[in-house]
Amino acid sequence: MAAHLSYGRVNLNVLREAVRRELREFLDKCAGSKAIVWDEYLTGPFGLIAQYSLLKEHEVEKMFTLKGSRLPAADVKNIIFFVRPRLELMDIIAENVLSEDRRGPSRDFHILFVPRRSLLCEQRLKDLGVLGSFIHREEYSLDLIPFDGDLLSMESEGAFKECYLESDQTSLYHAAKGLMTLQALYGTIPQIFGKGECARQVANMMLRMKREFTGSQNSVFPVFDNLLLLDRNVDLLTPLATQLTYEGLIDEIYGIQNSYVKLPPEKFAPKKQGESGKDLPTEAKKLQLNSAEELYAEIRDKNFNAVGSVLSKKAKVISAAFEERHNAKTVGEIKQFVSQLPHMQAARGSLANHTSIAELIKDVTSESLTSVLGSTPLASEDFFDKLTVEQEFMSGVDTDKVNNYIEDCIAQKHPLIKVLRLVCLQSVCNSGLKQKVLDYYRREILQTYGYEHILTLHSLEKAGLLRAQTGGRNSYPTIRKTLRLWMDDVNEQNPTDISYVYSGYAPLSVRLAQLLSRPGWRSIEEVLRILPGPHFEERQPLPTGLQKKRQPGENRVTLIFFLGGVTYAEIAALRFLSQLEDGGTEYVIATTKLMNGASWIESLMEKPV
Repeated sequence: MAAHLSYGRVNLNVLREAVRRELREFLDKCAGSKAIVWDEYLTGPFGLIAQYSLLKEHEVEKMFTLKGSRLPAADVKNIIFFVRPRLELMDIIAENVLSEDRRGPSRDFHILFVPRRSLLCEQRLKDLGVLGSFIHREEYSLDLIPFDGDLLSMESEGAFKECYLESDQTSLYHAAKGLMTLQALYGTIPQIFGKGECARQVANMMLRMKREFTGSQNSVFPVFDNLLLLDRNVDLLTPLATQLTYEGLIDEIYGIQNSYVKLPPEKFAPKKQGESGKDLPTEAKKLQLNSAEELYAEIRDKNFNAVGSVLSKKAKVISAAFEERHNAKTVGEIKQFVSQLPHMQAARGSLANHTSIAELIKDVTSESLTSVLGSTPLASEDFFDKLTVEQEFMSGVDTDKVNNYIEDCIAQKHPLIKVLRLVCLQSVCNSGLKQKVLDYYRREILQTYGYEHILTLHSLEKAGLLRAQTGGRNSYPTIRKTLRLWMDDVNEQNPTDISYVYSGYAPLSVRLAQLLSRPGWRSIEEVLRILPGPHFEERQPLPTGLQKKRQPGENRVTLIFFLGGVTYAEIAALRFLSQLEDGGTEYVIATTKLMNGASWIESLMEKPV
């Protein structure tokens, strides 16, 4: 059991166990010893569902990464390919199978498509002459993966691009299927709200699937009260801004992949090693980040400026706890101290890790900090300048002219993703750029970074991130004012509003969720009309006897699904709302992908051939 999945109102271990059971059943169909050949992208998500021990119990002896030419030698009866339904992967699989056939003793081949079987892929295998080699060709519907007690992700890296640039609804279908799985496990969700074109399509697919399965009446008592479907393009602004929560900054600077982060090893070396400069570790420090770790659960959603004081207090508490051993006189007292020792040592290790991570972040973010080496890091001043420009845009300052800082970044050839992120942020905060400003940026970017990026600029325009202002009217000030997106008096240490996650800016997406909960969207009809896509409400009747009656003081539970990706800062803001005394609503978050501004822009960039 993964304890961190069951701490909330909704026990997500139920979902994890359901997908583990399906995996075990498939492995047992392939009798005998097994080798799994992995599509590399799937290893991270699978690691959150099943560790190697589970696979080993079902006779998995070897694991390889899917690569061209011959498979490594393995004395096993079954070879199972775990792959996404991608045509280019079918070519590699065919190469593997054909080289095995020539090798000698025959093996049994099987293929497991994640999350859906694909007729196109099977046709490609047939054209390559290997389709008949597979005894089992099945699908493993791993649509939603539980990351934490209130967080689910499909980890579909191309979902935003597919939906908004390629008009491909595959990921929307998977989202609808994932929601149907949740309803089968946790009961019918009585009310569905949505904003955006993709949200409307997912709701329609769900309702159609429900009609098609009328025979099997869901008799599970409903856990969720509401479902809120939100298109990413309803709020293009939030992911472009730099996240300022602890978890958000770890993701911005180092990137969190499937709840793991890889960090520079120097800060984690034992003191003696670090001082001598000898034998410093060279391999990245890999840490898992989730609420199973008590300290991380406490600090991850705080604004980074509030983390230092928590770590300092924790250090004093742990130090005092270890000092207690001197006061233990009797055998009973010593025994009690010894029984607490493992927990205390784990807490001390956790504190050491997060103090090191906080130092690494501070090296990047803080102007005043003198680094361990005794010099101020170069990155810090630039981080502060970038943040200042972002906050000016978000508060409505100088959004309609060429920005000096962006000009300097282009002139000094700063990373292209950073430049694009800032230009897109300015465009979104001005409801598009004046034509001459847009032309200037476009010309400067292409001349500095190369004309091959013309396709990337086209993709950003098509996605609505970078565009010319039409009609000359900027609607952002109306949206900002009505939804209170900018707060001047933000309290980062003891926040009273969600705007603390960006030190002043309240994520538009989360504000929509907050206003839906109370007083309802009727109060913001004007803004909802300005934002892209329809807004709607659907009701799903509950079977007789399963009507939900809330106990006095019991909060509603809302599942909020971000179609196109969500940031850690938005998750932190929703957790903040869940914890409010008078909030009245607890949130469980689902998404097509956990992302930040850099990974988002990168997913839209045209890769050089």
